[in-house]
Amino acid sequence: MGSVSPRMNPQPADRLHFDLQLAYARPVTATLAILGLLELRPAREVERPLAFLIAYVMAAILILVLERALRRYHWRLPLVCDILAAGIFLYLSPEQIPTWFLMFFVAFAAGYRWNLSYSVSLCFGLLMLGFALQMHWKLPEPGSRDLAYSVSLFTAAFLGTVGLAFLGDRNRLFAGQQDFLSRISNSMHVDLGLAESLRLLLEELCAEYQTEEALLAYRDTDLERIFIWRMRAGEGERLVPENLPLTRADGFLLDDMEASLAWNSLEGRGDGFGWDRRNKQVLKILPRIPGPTQQELGIKNFISVAFDQEGHAAGRLFLINRRPGQEPFIANHLEWFERIASHISASLENIFMLRHLRARAIEAERSRISRDLHDGILQTLLSIEIQIDVLRRKVSTHVEQVEPGLAGLQQTVRNESAELRHLVTDLRPLRVQSADMVDLMRGFAERYRNESTLALDLLVDSAELHAPDRVCREIFQIYREALNNIKKHAKASHVVVKLSQDDSRLTLVVDDNGEGFSFAGRFTGDELDRLRLGPISIKERTRTVGGVLTVESNPGHGARLTIEVPLG
Repeated sequence: MGSVSPRMNPQPADRLHFDLQLAYARPVTATLAILGLLELRPAREVERPLAFLIAYVMAAILILVLERALRRYHWRLPLVCDILAAGIFLYLSPEQIPTWFLMFFVAFAAGYRWNLSYSVSLCFGLLMLGFALQMHWKLPEPGSRDLAYSVSLFTAAFLGTVGLAFLGDRNRLFAGQQDFLSRISNSMHVDLGLAESLRLLLEELCAEYQTEEALLAYRDTDLERIFIWRMRAGEGERLVPENLPLTRADGFLLDDMEASLAWNSLEGRGDGFGWDRRNKQVLKILPRIPGPTQQELGIKNFISVAFDQEGHAAGRLFLINRRPGQEPFIANHLEWFERIASHISASLENIFMLRHLRARAIEAERSRISRDLHDGILQTLLSIEIQIDVLRRKVSTHVEQVEPGLAGLQQTVRNESAELRHLVTDLRPLRVQSADMVDLMRGFAERYRNESTLALDLLVDSAELHAPDRVCREIFQIYREALNNIKKHAKASHVVVKLSQDDSRLTLVVDDNGEGFSFAGRFTGDELDRLRLGPISIKERTRTVGGVLTVESNPGHGARLTIEVPLG
């Protein structure tokens, strides 16, 4: 691997687009060759090469039409055909300069489809062929300047082909880099979760740099811990992070978080290089991984860069131990690794933020369950215990009062058993998909009407929704929790739920005529956070899917919750 690895080739979409551009360029360069030939010689003196070029232009136009028509099949004219055309024209043309146009086209196309060295070698061979043919047709006289002129033309043409081959090779490398960056961005998707996203990322990095292991170290400032995800090349198991105290930070985050560095050997004084990623200033003293950590991980060589969160370095990526037969790390490797880290920093930040929001949502959900159990079943059990004690005292003196009391206790136990059953049912994980979400909402609404005295109107503008499953799952949980909260706390008689979707967003509105919240007015989720008001779990679930929560409350006259989740 130089600046990028050999496996990095343009993705099909980029390849198809560029091949179409080459198809446009082919007749243009052939037309320029015709004009150059006619400028140097009368048409009657170059009938054969001129006829060949005209035929080549017509064939190029036909190929252009075919490549546009067959682009869905990724069809393209083999580069060998262009090389043969250039060679034939070299043989037919009595002038060198018109052949340059075809040579430049071949040099650029070969640089893109193959690589720089192949393209330069090919063009050098074609130019040598042209030079030999010129010498054969017009042997320079002793002492003439024809030989020097031909050599200078050959040199100029060769330098021109090298330049165009270099541009083609740069385009190939750039397209390959964009393909790789796009691929790792797609692998880091919130739907996959943190563990799977990091596994796919580290797997791609191992393959790209041909290393035996990849590692991500992340410092969680809220928890004051270091989390380490390690993946060995070829392993497909789910990653489980190692949880370490901040005192171990120097072993994985090194002394300088702004340092980008590579160590090709750690023995003795070692062999490494690096720079400050902010200003590219070369580091005179390179940070090193402590000896115990080196032994623990079996590190022989590594390359490492930092990634950011909220504009500051939050962790490090490591690629450890190049596979046998691979060249040592060079500056191009480190520069490319820095670019990868910069590209994925935003995706990593989103994934870690989602993890943080989910943890907060789980904490809020546990608090809600604890509160429900304390205010509901536990209080009921305490009441039952008191009643049993009263009945026990009456057994010997007021037997006739025991039977009604036991019947009442039995009914209380039945009611609490049903409530507990519903609570357990609600806690079961749901697999909500867009295709069945409306049916689930209607089913819950029917059960809700049967178990409460509230009138519930569920209005859905479409029988089918088109939204990610994770969005549907969170929206359903919000819908269910909002209705349960109204049943327990709002003292409402009527609830209206509206679910709608357009091209840009999914909207859920829950409107009741109960007592409302303790505050009056219209507030967003962020404003409610600052005021320490509003339903905690619903706020966190809304943020998890990137939605916006608005709460309107009119104490004594009801409340309205509006959740808008952007789509696309």
